[in-house]
Amino acid sequence: MKAIILAGGLGTRLDPITLAVSKQMLPIFDKPMIYYPLTTLMLAGIRDFVVISSSKFINSFKNLLGNGNQWGISIEYVIQKKPDGIASAFLLVSDFIKNEPVTLILGDNIFYGHNLAEPITTAISNSNNHSTIFSYRVRDPSNFGVVEFDQFNKPIKLIEKPSQTKSKYGITGLYVYSKDVFDRVKQLSPSKRGELEITDLNKSYLKDNKLKVEILKRGVAWFDTGSFDSILNASLFVSTLEKRQGFKIACPEEVAWRNGWLTDDELLKLSSKLNNYSLKSYLVELLD
Repeated sequence: MKAIILAGGLGTRLDPITLAVSKQMLPIFDKPMIYYPLTTLMLAGIRDFVVISSSKFINSFKNLLGNGNQWGISIEYVIQKKPDGIASAFLLVSDFIKNEPVTLILGDNIFYGHNLAEPITTAISNSNNHSTIFSYRVRDPSNFGVVEFDQFNKPIKLIEKPSQTKSKYGITGLYVYSKDVFDRVKQLSPSKRGELEITDLNKSYLKDNKLKVEILKRGVAWFDTGSFDSILNASLFVSTLEKRQGFKIACPEEVAWRNGWLTDDELLKLSSKLNNYSLKSYLVELLD
């Protein structure tokens, strides 16, 4: 399975900060935002990534992440000339995906929780038969795309930022699609905003009874960090957990090592190159 991390867009809601730096490079406590979606998929066993960003910021991501070899993964890069909608990302990476199932995660979405990798790996295993989106209970569904269920918890309707709905389940920025996703995207028409909407793509799967909705459990946290408040809340959440538990969240070196993609010696060598003494000490303590 290969994965797309979508780190494009203009980030205008975060001006003036995003005039000089990509939103997905902003810090969430002690790490760049993009580390969180990256490590979420690394935990699910994915090792082949493509990062999509604008020509203005693509080199910043290359400088930060490199080719991924230092973490036992592979990262490629594709330029998005203009934000034409989330679904349009697939049209930019057909050579990378090569008509196979693919996972897409938004670069500003943060997930955390016990056994979070399990529903993702299950969705990946079933991607030959159907596509999977992930939903999360939210207080104000009018701010999100929403999925409505029937009495048997089967998805029956997808609505983008509804003014009224009985459902409290928002759709997160994590999607696992079957290999026909490219053909489906090519059949989409631009919305009134002039974009290829991810909701329309999901509706096409729902119409054909090939869409599964995985409800993230109560113990999982999800942040859509597209506003100043959500960035602050996510940072405080990560800070509290790391200080209480003594474990790092979204640490690619640790995830790669725990997955067996780095040996003890490779982790030690990697830690020796770090200038951050706290992180260096943490990685060395893992080996002890």
